[in-house]
Amino acid sequence: MNAVRIWSAAAAIWLGMGAISSAAYAQASGYPSKAVTIIADAAPGSTPDVDARFVAEGLGKMWGRQVVVIEHPGAFGSIAARAAAEAAPDGYTLYMPALATFVAPKTAAPNVPLHLPHDFIPIGFTAENPMFVAVNPSLGVSTLPELIALAKKKPGSISIAVSGAGRLTDLTGRLLQQRENVNFVRVPYNSGTAAAVSDVAGGRVSMIIEGYSGIAGAVKGKQIKLIAVASLKRLPEFPDVQPVADTIPGFTATGWQVLVAPNGTPQPIISKVSTDLSKLVSSPDFQKRLASIGSYSHAMTPDQALAFVKQQQDTWLPLLQNAKDQ
Repeated sequence: MNAVRIWSAAAAIWLGMGAISSAAYAQASGYPSKAVTIIADAAPGSTPDVDARFVAEGLGKMWGRQVVVIEHPGAFGSIAARAAAEAAPDGYTLYMPALATFVAPKTAAPNVPLHLPHDFIPIGFTAENPMFVAVNPSLGVSTLPELIALAKKKPGSISIAVSGAGRLTDLTGRLLQQRENVNFVRVPYNSGTAAAVSDVAGGRVSMIIEGYSGIAGAVKGKQIKLIAVASLKRLPEFPDVQPVADTIPGFTATGWQVLVAPNGTPQPIISKVSTDLSKLVSSPDFQKRLASIGSYSHAMTPDQALAFVKQQQDTWLPLLQNAKDQ
């Protein structure tokens, strides 16, 4: 009799799980049936903002549904993280955090740094953005070795615009100074990239480190000059810009974004979005559009995205820890 009861209970659980699973797959098969929102932590016009809009546009075309990007910048990504975490886990609110949200100082704001899969479910990789070193032409340098030589010859004479303490733009500058034993005078900005670029273009600040789309206008207008890019190899779209690694072996600094979903989002939906995202970022048209703004992409499974984020946290968190009292 007890065996019958146990078997009956087990059968009920199994049938219940089957019903839940069937419902989840039914939900995924019709997904999306309405507009999807992607929450991002980026200032309008910044490289992560442009990347997010490219992804939204591409997925929208694939799905035949509107995909809207909503920016919640500020507080080291804490505002965006909170908004995404509080969203219904139904696949209609996704979240595109950037590197900075995963390596933010623990005391800077609540809800960051993020940890996957504890805080969100990984979906895949969206884009990466090598950091460019750019200077005001009046500084009189055209290469990174010339910049380093000037910094050593005249300590404290070179100022650097920092559009977000603790973000990759800041960390790249810190790492560059650490590796070459030079010192730049940090000029922090809390109002986003535009104000920082404006001051460098106007000659009020010597240099800036930023993703290309954030400085593209000033570069094309010859108000600032690219002297290096923090990629291991020379980029085809920027053949005249020397990699930092040519001067500092092994030096790389690349911003990136991943797509995640609130905890509790059905696995079939995660799988569908991941598969569709991989198709999108692998398409030649998408890659060409990204390359035009100095961004690049490649497909990652959720597990690969998870491993990638962990590796990046292991790389940058120690540097941030060492710099926190500076």
